[in-house]
This record gives sequence, C-alpha cells and structure tokens, in this order.
Amino acid sequence: MNATQLEQMHSGKGFIAALDQSGGSTPKALKLYGIDESAWKNEEEMFDLVHEMRTRIINSPAFASGKILGAILFRQTMERKIGGMPTADYLWEKKHVVPFLKVDLGLDVEKDGVRLMKPFPGLDELCKEANTYHIFGTKERSVILAANKEGIRKVVDQQFEWAKIMIKNHLVPIIEPEVDIHISDKKEAEAMLKEELKEHALKLGKDEKVMFKLSLPSVDGFYGELEHLPCVVRVVALSGGYSQKDADEILARNPGVIASFSRALSEGLTAQMNEKEFDAKIAKSINDIYEASVK
Repeated sequence: MNATQLEQMHSGKGFIAALDQSGGSTPKALKLYGIDESAWKNEEEMFDLVHEMRTRIINSPAFASGKILGAILFRQTMERKIGGMPTADYLWEKKHVVPFLKVDLGLDVEKDGVRLMKPFPGLDELCKEANTYHIFGTKERSVILAANKEGIRKVVDQQFEWAKIMIKNHLVPIIEPEVDIHISDKKEAEAMLKEELKEHALKLGKDEKVMFKLSLPSVDGFYGELEHLPCVVRVVALSGGYSQKDADEILARNPGVIASFSRALSEGLTAQMNEKEFDAKIAKSINDIYEASVK
C-alpha cells in the first residue's frame, strides 16, 4: 500500500472517476458516447473503442486539475497502455490520480431481494496481478433490491469476505453494496445496510483499511457516521441512475461523502465532439462533481 496514495484518498479534496464499464455495460456506455454497435465486429474491437474513449477522458487537461483523487479501471484497461505506459502508472505519474481496479465478474441471480457477486475462485490471483500493475485498491459491486434483512446480511458478508482477500494482498477494497434507487423501501434497506456495515467494520483491525461506495441516501447525512470508523479510508457515492445534476445536488447535502460517478461523469460526452467541445464539457462535469464533493 502506497502511503502517499492512502493519504490522498483519506484526506484529499476531490472525487473518484469510475471508468470501469465491463463486458455487459460497455455497449451501453459506447452508445451514450455516440458509437453504435455496428461500429465493431467482435469483443476485441469493442474494447478497443472503449479504451479509446477512456484514454480521451484521461488525457483531457481537466483530468489533471487536481480535482480527481482516484480512478476505477476495468481489468482490460489496467492491462493496456496510455502514452506508452501501463494505465495505472500513467494515472499516478502523469495525473496524480490513484488507480483502483474493478474485480467482480458481475452479479448472480436475484435471491432474498439481493444480487450477490458471482463466485470468483481466481480472485486472489487477480489481486496479485493488480499488485504488479501498481494498483492501490479494488472495487466490487453487489445490488440490494429490497429491504430484506437476510439478503442484506449475505451481501455484506460476501463483501467483507472478498475485502479480506484484498487486504491480505495489500490492497484497499472499495465495498459497493448498491441499493437500487428505484425500490419503494429504499430508506428501510439503507438502515439495514448501515447496521451491517458498522458491525462488520468494527471487527477489522486498525491496519485493515476499506472504503464504502454507497447509493446516495434517502436521508441527508445518513452515512456520515461510517466515515469515522477506524478502518474506513473514505465513504464515496455512486450516481446510481440519477442525472449528473440531481446526483450533484443530493451529494452536496451529504458532507464528508465524495462522488464516485461513472455515467454521470461521462454524461453528454460524444465521440463526435471536437477536442475543444469535449474538453469544455468534461471540465464542466469535473468541476460540478468536485464542488458537490467538497461541500
């Protein structure tokens, strides 16, 4: 674990850029970017296109503004290069942005009102590979679809089981149990989730560090107490389907929580924009998300 990166993630002003769309979400991300599925013939060409999109975002001058603390990468992005350098090294050495890696393989089928992460027997090996690429931390996502206590307990149990594998490999895990923003009992699900997270977090040692990535809460300031747990480096928020404007407004009402937006960050960017248009649009997005994160 890099001590300078740890301090930046714990105390720095800014937010995390989520650039980790994987196989299932890549076509949608490219379509929003103005590239239709007819533009590629196979998965390799699709990932070439999404790497070009991510490279364009990272190379934008606004990405080196000091307002972005970290960036979450997809495995293929980690294994590729930008400017002749491995992506994670480029992020840190050229942009001073801490690199994270999405490690889950997607979601299992719904049961007990939740979708756990798919089993991943190769997780330890991926963590070791991440170390060779100088990755600081990981991110793993599951989804909560109902205020089902048993299901939420299973989500958090699995998240912390995985987190211990990351910690053993000197990585800082971002635990992401996303509560679907559209469910009718979202507020109740969030209350159950917070209690489970607290219970598990208090069992970690002082040197076992984690981060939480959570849906923007129904009650302003609801996750504030999680920030002060000894093991917690930072609490970050996902946009979860809100527009960037709405996500920024809700985030600004949750002091201490910073953004980790994906779709909301790239909202409005298209492949057809010239460099001036593209850089102006992403600069505005970065500035707006930053302002909401530091309030």
